[in-house]
Amino acid sequence: MEYIIEGYSWLFKNILWINILFAILLVFFERRNPTTTWLWLMVLAFLPGIGFILYLFIGQDMSKKKTFKLKEEEDKGIRERVLKQGKKIEEDEYSFSNPRFLEYEDIIKMHIQSSESYFSEDNHIEFYFSGAEKFKALLESIKKAEKYIYLEYYIMKSDGIGTKIIDSLTQKAKEGVEVKVLYDGMGGRKLKRGCFDELKKAGGEVAAFFPPFAPFITPRINYRNHRKICIIDGREAFTGGFNIGDEYLGLSKKFGYWRDTHIKITGTAVEGLQWRFFKDWLFAAKKDNVQWKIELPEKSKRGKAGVQIVSSGPDSKWASIKDGYFKMITNAKKRVYIQTPYFIPDDSIFEALKVAGLSGKDVKVMIPCKPDHPFVYWAGLSYIGELLEAGVKFYTYQNGFLHSKTFIMDDFVTSIGTANLDIRSFKLNFEVNAFIYDEDVNRRMVEQFKRDLKVCKEITIEEYKKRSNIVKLKESISRLLSPIL
Repeated sequence: MEYIIEGYSWLFKNILWINILFAILLVFFERRNPTTTWLWLMVLAFLPGIGFILYLFIGQDMSKKKTFKLKEEEDKGIRERVLKQGKKIEEDEYSFSNPRFLEYEDIIKMHIQSSESYFSEDNHIEFYFSGAEKFKALLESIKKAEKYIYLEYYIMKSDGIGTKIIDSLTQKAKEGVEVKVLYDGMGGRKLKRGCFDELKKAGGEVAAFFPPFAPFITPRINYRNHRKICIIDGREAFTGGFNIGDEYLGLSKKFGYWRDTHIKITGTAVEGLQWRFFKDWLFAAKKDNVQWKIELPEKSKRGKAGVQIVSSGPDSKWASIKDGYFKMITNAKKRVYIQTPYFIPDDSIFEALKVAGLSGKDVKVMIPCKPDHPFVYWAGLSYIGELLEAGVKFYTYQNGFLHSKTFIMDDFVTSIGTANLDIRSFKLNFEVNAFIYDEDVNRRMVEQFKRDLKVCKEITIEEYKKRSNIVKLKESISRLLSPIL
């Protein structure tokens, strides 16, 4: 018995020292946000048995630079090209095709400097607001592919629509088209074993981004590739909120109709999405840097929309997409319309929204009426009260599940992509958004937002104050955990 007690005592002391070591590393080396630091210190202090395990798998950030070293080795040519464009804009030597672009020169320059996002002015945008229309367009584009198809998705499933897409890719590979598929290791965990075998036999390539070594077990569980990209022949590219699976067609009994936003871009901005895929593929497939194909359509086939493809993630120095959201809120003169499935703003976004509301701007935020992640949902509700008092209006989408990630500023700037308005998208996930500068695109998105409002319920300050104590308790606990949700 004494031997067993001594063994437990030895184990407890060592776990305690491990917790103390992690606490020291957290405070002195990682230099995180103070709120996040205090939260993890509490976890390590009050859960000595499992705190260090939780920190090891979902909290630690020490090896980030080493982990993403390959992802930081970007092509020198495109970097020089983008920075050269930025210098010309700064020195007033760059001639915009549309004078209105000059009004948003500060946002354009910021994205060039922080995300190396080339600004192109010749793009055409097509919109998809339902899974049926998005997957129809995607399958049609895949069918027309002649040279290559590069597909990158956070979630891929081998269900009805997933199998249809994989079969279409397999057929194109048999025809000699180059096919590359990249999916997130956690997002693709429900893929059936062998679902890509025929594609690989036909010459297609498949890679997983940070695949778990066992179900749900990976020390990189926090770093997820949340991007959704498909490039066809360098001619056109898709991006937005839809993943690949039957639930995105509205076939889920739990969520019902799935409301999302996806776009197809034709024009020079395709190059930005293609380059994004290139870097992610090299990292996940562990390939040596090779010359990448950049093939674009003829000038006559393009449009007039200005576009910047902006990426962010734990390998980025700047939170570029979040900074873009911040600039859109603070620069707005009339309105800011937001759709997001998860609303957990950091301090900067929260204050920006509050000031915009207090300034009398038309600020509307649309969120789902039902949660797919309860803690995230309750945490989001905890932020609403003060913003309602500041004049920001909130609406819950009642016609199924809202998964759209869109920002609309005034009558010219729009952001459509994969980044939610939450801390995870700002700091942990790999995201990509298209920042679009165009009146017609903005008008189309405003029309859709107003159409969605017809099936929404407004959250009034009176109703918000009537929340039960149980709801308030859930919100408080969830908000405390929000930095790690």
